[in-house]
Amino acid sequence: MNPCRQILVVDDDAGITTLLRDYLSGFALCAHTAHDGPSMRQQLASLPIDLVVLDVMLPGMDGLSLARELRQHSAIPIIMLTARTGHFDRVLGLEMGADDYMGKPFEPRELVARIHTVLRRAASVHDRILQEVGSDTVYFDGWALHRHERRLTAPSGLVVPLSNAEFRLLSSFLAAPRRLLSRDQLMEQARGRAMDAFERSIDLLVSRLRQKLSDSTQPGDAPSMIKTVRGAGYMLTARSVQGQPAWPH
Repeated sequence: MNPCRQILVVDDDAGITTLLRDYLSGFALCAHTAHDGPSMRQQLASLPIDLVVLDVMLPGMDGLSLARELRQHSAIPIIMLTARTGHFDRVLGLEMGADDYMGKPFEPRELVARIHTVLRRAASVHDRILQEVGSDTVYFDGWALHRHERRLTAPSGLVVPLSNAEFRLLSSFLAAPRRLLSRDQLMEQARGRAMDAFERSIDLLVSRLRQKLSDSTQPGDAPSMIKTVRGAGYMLTARSVQGQPAWPH
């Protein structure tokens, strides 16, 4: 029997949290509830949460700010569940680190499908990179990507937080260093369902990852390891990966 996956539902509507807690239990999903930032932090500190379903409109700190806070120290998948479904809100949710974005009112069965999809995607990226690099830690030009913890360490020793989408994107680059990858290829690897309607979402994601790599380098280092090939895609220009020359293959 598959273990019950631990889901945290954060919403100030008691009707929704009760509905989802009972409904998700029928799909091998053990749901826990929180209604604001403090109760969310308490649950995360005491439970092995696998995924967070997070409302945007909350008392006190809003869901977008909570998602950004969570991303600073954790790669737990996040699905935003909110009545704010405009293009700007969706892109902002992705930039804050959400893996998917679902509008209210919603169909509970669709939410279940999205939860399973996000969890499978996170697990498949972990397994794929393990097979390709044969190690839990990928080293490149002084950096270290610890796949199990989804933690990126800069040459200076600084820990750089990554969203799940950023982790998938960097993993895709590391699996094919110094090879041109099209935007479609990268989007297929890194996108969540919320990216489907936004052609430029992958550009925003690349820009965010590039900035994190650039901000954490020492003075005098190259400005970025991610090169834009105009009209074609992007390329990771790392000189070595896993201690070996990163030549095309």
